[in-house]
Amino acid sequence: MKSRSIFASILLLLVAAGAASPFDKKKDREDAGMRSVQGVVRDEGDGVVEGAVVQLKNTKTLQVRSFITQQDGNFLFHGLSTNIDYEIKADRGGVSSAVKRLSAFDSRTKAVINLKLEKK
Repeated sequence: MKSRSIFASILLLLVAAGAASPFDKKKDREDAGMRSVQGVVRDEGDGVVEGAVVQLKNTKTLQVRSFITQQDGNFLFHGLSTNIDYEIKADRGGVSSAVKRLSAFDSRTKAVINLKLEKK
C-alpha cells in the first residue's frame, strides 16, 4: 500500500511538471514578438521633468498610449510589437520634445529612448 502511495506521488509530480512546460513555451513565444521602450524626459538644463506627458503612437493603427512621468522623469511602455514602427514624444507646459522613432528594424527588445524638452 505504501509503494502505491509513493508511486502515485511521483506520478503526480511528473504530470504537474509536464503540464507546466507547454505554458512556459507559449509565454516564451509570446515574449519573442514583444518589446518595450523606456527613457527619461529632461529639460533644456538636463534636469529630469516630472509631470511630462509622453505619447507613444503606433504608426500602423494610429493608436496613442500616454504615460505621465513621476519625480524621476522616467517612462516605460511595454507589450509593443516588434513588427510595428512607433513614434514617441513628450510635452509639458507648452514645451515639446522632438518626435523620435522606434523602428520595426530595431532589434532591441528593451529599447532606451531619452527625450529632451526644447522651446521652439
